[in-house]
Amino acid sequence: MRIAWIGKKSPFCGNVTYSREVTNALLDRGHQVSFLHFAQQEVDPANWPDCLEVSLPFIYKSQVYTIPTLRATKVLTQSLRRLKPDLVHASLTLSPLDFLLPEICAELNLPLIATFHTPFAGKGAKLKSGTQLLAYQLYAPFLVNYDRVIVFSQVQRDLLERLGLLAENVAVIPNGVDGQKYSPGPSQLKKEFEAQRLFVYQGRLATEKNVEALLRAWKQAEMKSDSKLLIVGDGPLTSSLKPFYGSEYGIEWLGFVADENRRIEILRGADVFILPSLVEGLSISLLEAMACGLACLATDAGADAEVLEGGAGVVLSTQRVMAELRTLLPLCQDHPELTTLLGQKARQRVLERYTLKDNITQLEQLYSQVLAQQRHKTGLTYLNSKT
Repeated sequence: MRIAWIGKKSPFCGNVTYSREVTNALLDRGHQVSFLHFAQQEVDPANWPDCLEVSLPFIYKSQVYTIPTLRATKVLTQSLRRLKPDLVHASLTLSPLDFLLPEICAELNLPLIATFHTPFAGKGAKLKSGTQLLAYQLYAPFLVNYDRVIVFSQVQRDLLERLGLLAENVAVIPNGVDGQKYSPGPSQLKKEFEAQRLFVYQGRLATEKNVEALLRAWKQAEMKSDSKLLIVGDGPLTSSLKPFYGSEYGIEWLGFVADENRRIEILRGADVFILPSLVEGLSISLLEAMACGLACLATDAGADAEVLEGGAGVVLSTQRVMAELRTLLPLCQDHPELTTLLGQKARQRVLERYTLKDNITQLEQLYSQVLAQQRHKTGLTYLNSKT
């Protein structure tokens, strides 16, 4: 199958991880994948010899949204016409091109699938955040023109249905991780940080991630000197948080870690993973931690509560994160048998529901369905033209 993938390769964020993992898995299964992404210069094919890359010009891009140049639409259209894929899959980048894609693909008679990553508050929550409300309301009228929209949970599917999308056009295919690569294993991390118990946060340091609630709870809990909290990641809040929560409180700032093997080593060496987000989609970092056998504490934002429900972890209330963590952190510190059990349950949940292997199988089945519908539609158009 020839797939034109439109997504992000930088800056690092969940969308980048999703695009990298899924396209690599599709290549491993023998599909031909072309990766169209925003870059300021032509991409060196030596960086990814098995995948043709196409550079889409842009004015600005961040972890949240992208502004393409006026020429980007022409480059995209000409590239798709030249590549002649069987279908187009867009991992939506919060870019104006997302809204133009249905028209472009309709002109080229190409089936179009979207993965809609935009985070949300969680089950039962109203779309009251300005960013959420704007994104969902803006996108819904355009998403109806995609052949399929992939979301990560039933909760997100219900949100889009309320905004006018047909249920049969929204497919729930959760994020997945490689359970062999992300797995329990040896690590020298505790020796490196001279710790008996290690807690870790991994992700962006931005307002919606609510990291300050974790830092304040850790400080107020007066954790033991041989317990350490590792902050893995970077973002706009780093400079305002780091000076007030340092090593004197057992907090270590590791910054952005690009090396995947190092990130796996960190997870394997830690005991507890904490995700205090106010909004989420379905956190790949959470799934990676679960696969490595960590006890996981995460809020009920987005689909994360679905992932942890039924004892696979501890679900925190977004309204009471700091108070709940203030109680749970010492509990996890003093009862290693509890965190070991939670870690085992977390890994089992990933193996049952969230493996990359199953994710790709579901995606292949969806591709086949969409292509069959496209052939049927083309056949009907041909017959009608003859009558």
